[in-house]
Amino acid sequence: MNLKEIKRHKDIYILMFIPIIYFIIFKYVPMLNGQIAFKDFKPRLGVWGSPWAGLRFFKEFFSSYYFWELIRNTVGYSFGKLILSVPLSIILAVVLFESHRETLRKIVQTLTYLPHFLSWVIMYGILLSLLAPGDGVINDLVKMCGGEPIDFLTNTKCFPWIVLFSDAWKEMGWGAIIFIAALMGIDPSLYEAAMVEGTTALQRTWYITIPSIRPVIVMVVLLKLGTILNAGFNQIFMLYNTSVLSVADIIDTWVYRQGLLDARFSLATAVGIFKGIIGTLLVAFANRLTKVVADSSLF
Repeated sequence: MNLKEIKRHKDIYILMFIPIIYFIIFKYVPMLNGQIAFKDFKPRLGVWGSPWAGLRFFKEFFSSYYFWELIRNTVGYSFGKLILSVPLSIILAVVLFESHRETLRKIVQTLTYLPHFLSWVIMYGILLSLLAPGDGVINDLVKMCGGEPIDFLTNTKCFPWIVLFSDAWKEMGWGAIIFIAALMGIDPSLYEAAMVEGTTALQRTWYITIPSIRPVIVMVVLLKLGTILNAGFNQIFMLYNTSVLSVADIIDTWVYRQGLLDARFSLATAVGIFKGIIGTLLVAFANRLTKVVADSSLF
């Protein structure tokens, strides 16, 4: 690219300048401090002055009693959210797209993506008012039907489902926006031709709508696979307690306790690097797989 081309597109480069500087300062420069994963970090000695420890903290994490439990919970919640949230977002997007009542469509869309803007602190308060064993709305209904109240948030069998469905409730509407945008790009003549042939609404959805947005679906799944070890720290941190720790504790909450509460920064950084490597490998694998299966990929 020559100087003439740069001058021609100078407005674009000016717009890119601030984001690039942001990523350099707040993303790439801090990566230099990632070396403390291989050092026995001492705050008084600093990052560069701390002695090297090799792979000691990686081995400590891998040999930890909680390692497989953390992996199971983290991957289980991530895949559960992926399997539940993406199909629900697609269904919601298709329903809104097919609706001919504009007012109703706007109301439903607003109500479904509004929870995305609420913090998990507020969501926890809402869930507590619904699920509390004493005066929760759901337990009030259970008692009215003659049943015994259930302590949902301290029950190891109920807690995982609460995590999955509360996440779907919070993020389903926001995720649907991406698919609605993809649906708006479908050629209307395809639907008109299908209607002339006498197809039903379900057939048009299955044979036109879903195949047309398949590249977007693949893209969304790929991006989510890259963060498969991020099961949602804020959500779990707000919802979990010692009674459900065996099914609630994920890598991020464990790192929070080890890194911040116990000041074991080297161990926390080692786990962060481990997560980054696994995420990169998963994205590369999923990209190659979808290129073969769906003829669509990120790169």
